[in-house]
Amino acid sequence: MTNNIHNLTRTTDDVVIVGGGLAGLFCALKLAPRPVMLISAAPLGQGASSAWAQGGIAAAVADGDSPEAHAADTIAVGGGIVDEAAALGIAHEAGPRIRDLLAYGVPFDRDLEGRLAVGREAAHSARRIVHVRGDGAGAAIIAALSEAARRTPSIRLIEGFVAEALLTEDGAVTGLQLREAGNVAASPVMIASRAVVFATGGIGHLYAVTTNPAEANGSGLAIAARAGAVIADPEFVQFHPTAIMVGRDPAPLATEALRGEGATLINSKGERFMLAQHPLAELAPRDIVARGVFAEIASGCGAFLDARQALGTRFADKFPTVHASCIAAGVDPATQVIPIAPAVHYHMGGIAVDARGRSSIDGLWAGGEVSSTGMHGANRLASNSLLEAMVYAARIAEDIAGRAIASPARLPEALVTPRGGAPDSSTVKRLRATMTTHVGVIRERDGLAEAVRSLAALERTATSVTVRNMATTALLVAAAAWSRKESRGAHFRSDHPAEVPLLAQRTMTTLAAVREIADSLAEHSTPHIAQSMIA
Repeated sequence: MTNNIHNLTRTTDDVVIVGGGLAGLFCALKLAPRPVMLISAAPLGQGASSAWAQGGIAAAVADGDSPEAHAADTIAVGGGIVDEAAALGIAHEAGPRIRDLLAYGVPFDRDLEGRLAVGREAAHSARRIVHVRGDGAGAAIIAALSEAARRTPSIRLIEGFVAEALLTEDGAVTGLQLREAGNVAASPVMIASRAVVFATGGIGHLYAVTTNPAEANGSGLAIAARAGAVIADPEFVQFHPTAIMVGRDPAPLATEALRGEGATLINSKGERFMLAQHPLAELAPRDIVARGVFAEIASGCGAFLDARQALGTRFADKFPTVHASCIAAGVDPATQVIPIAPAVHYHMGGIAVDARGRSSIDGLWAGGEVSSTGMHGANRLASNSLLEAMVYAARIAEDIAGRAIASPARLPEALVTPRGGAPDSSTVKRLRATMTTHVGVIRERDGLAEAVRSLAALERTATSVTVRNMATTALLVAAAAWSRKESRGAHFRSDHPAEVPLLAQRTMTTLAAVREIADSLAEHSTPHIAQSMIA
């Protein structure tokens, strides 16, 4: 049921879930019949990156495949810092989670014998990706779960509100401050609660070129960091190598499944440039393909996805979403090549959580892209994100269901951020340009230092809550990238192009540590604490 938040009691025994994407919806449904308040900035089913996911869900459900093989592939592409227990555990839970989605009515593709049809994507050793009409898995899943949530009596939907701050006392959650989305003049709404789940999504809109919706602006990560939460692996940002460059923001995505079906990457000379980059060519890990595409564009040769021979007239039926995006831009992928470029697609970093989805703050759980479980390491394996979101949403629900939650605290007397402040579009544009230029596909020391200094200054001076939260998360990413003086997975530094074995460990940091780095860089000195982030 949907409620106007102004008519709700401001102190609640409900579990408060922030985020209406896959992780938030799945967790709310798994918690039923326990009362849940589900807060979504956009109308349910909109504004979530998971709704845009084209690739599908990786699951070892086919004959001859196994969770162990799935985990091995995940570990192989993760840059040496994957939490192997997390990867194996998630792979083992894939089957039950797919069955959950089938029970909710998700129409996964099937073969002629009625079995789940499975496709192959980059760096998978087997065909194990389940799809919906080729490229519509995310939309179909979110539609099915949204419908289920709306008819579940225990779920109270609060649409059109964003979280601004997490309220804590003695290291434990006491509540949440919200504000009506897009209405900076509205008064904040304070909710006292001892159980909060963040499922707020990723950070794509911190960059000028992204495949993510505008709501993926890193707010949840910033809010948790401001409250003192430990943040894991923020420097590892995955760039999808084949965003369709037709002047749209966000950029439409040409799913990796196209390359799994035989589409190739060529430059303006018609050369398949990935053949010289990796034995798997177009099916190499995403970080390698993204750098290959980036290099061709930087050299002036351009980069294009060519599906003419592999799919031709079958394109529209097999990949209707991509086909529609191309046609709308005046490109017929059956007869023409598709212009592409790398775009921010997924954040491996996030709020550090344990195997139950618990953060370092008592009473705060996190699932989906805002969290960091360790499964992805330095580079996410294709189609593992939706799986991880479901597995951890279910684990969080199970953890909360078996835990006694203390009575809500009283509401605070003072607001954390009394005024919303309208985000200045030119400031946001500069922030996104800074991240793309200095904290993008290829990074180096001086550019990263410049980014850290400018982002730290913006975080201190921003009058808009939205801009300040964006700057906070961007600063976490930039400072961690400055501190990791090597190249690993999706993090590539031209001044340190090799992996350093001693740094083969995850980053664990806090906003306080990152601000110390920024202060040291502002004084033009080398911060002695830089390596303390990598632990």
